[in-house]
Amino acid sequence: MPKKIAILFTMLLLACCQALFAAGLSEPGSVVHRGQLYRVTHDGKTSYLFGTIHVGRDGFYPLDPVASRALLDSKALVIELDIRQDAPFQLALARHGRYLDGDILQNHLSPATLRLTVQALARAGLSLQSVQHYKPWLVANLLVGAEMEVHGFQRSQAVEYALLAAAKSQDKAVRELESADYQLSLFDTLDERQQEQYLLENLADLADGVSLKRSTALIDAWNAADAPGIRAAWQSATSGDTISAGFMNRVLLGKRNPEMANNIERIMMQEQAAFVGVGLLHLMGDDGLPQLLRKRGYQVEQLY
Repeated sequence: MPKKIAILFTMLLLACCQALFAAGLSEPGSVVHRGQLYRVTHDGKTSYLFGTIHVGRDGFYPLDPVASRALLDSKALVIELDIRQDAPFQLALARHGRYLDGDILQNHLSPATLRLTVQALARAGLSLQSVQHYKPWLVANLLVGAEMEVHGFQRSQAVEYALLAAAKSQDKAVRELESADYQLSLFDTLDERQQEQYLLENLADLADGVSLKRSTALIDAWNAADAPGIRAAWQSATSGDTISAGFMNRVLLGKRNPEMANNIERIMMQEQAAFVGVGLLHLMGDDGLPQLLRKRGYQVEQLY
């Protein structure tokens, strides 16, 4: 089961994407943009900020000529996490996503929530026993990832794998903005009540199709560089009084964006040119990375 979780958290091997993006260059004549791309300049140095998504499917690669050229011209690739490294993820998973000392999920959910969880697991082809040592937030994320896989979206084809394959073929340095331990620790900050509610909200969204609709809306918007669609997906993910929306707005974006901006600034001072790939939603809003960098005196131009 740890291998399955690792797949859903983008911890697969790099090989599957190397054939798609081995040279880091797009096919001649390609005109389709994906995501968002910004040019960031400061003190005579030019870097790039690119919005990614953490799943993919056939037809997403190679990236367009503008993004490909920006990566080729950069000295280093900067991503949230080097997802080729499985060992740090497994350690973080054991520390933050599992119950210890024989404790199990059944001890932390109400009978009603447990019943709905068992039903959702069965629909995903999983048993309660296979996940009973996982915390509710991890079970929720597992089920969402499993649904995406059923509909053809693979973590193993995440944009980060394509970028890493290109960086390897171009012999570029790879820098991380965060660590697996840090990323998983954020979910572990939810208390027991919040974790159960987070699970319940995701179970409800899975049951009525909202989860798939929301995910595919973001993916489709990324795939077409559809700015209004991307903004609508961001607003959907961060609006409302749910635990999920509050956590996204307050922690996954609100807490991490300033920290990412600090690390990006540090790396850009060290590198002559860096290509920074981060989740697309980190680029959105007044507290998104482009705006935060502008406030720090960087010139930030959106290329598409």
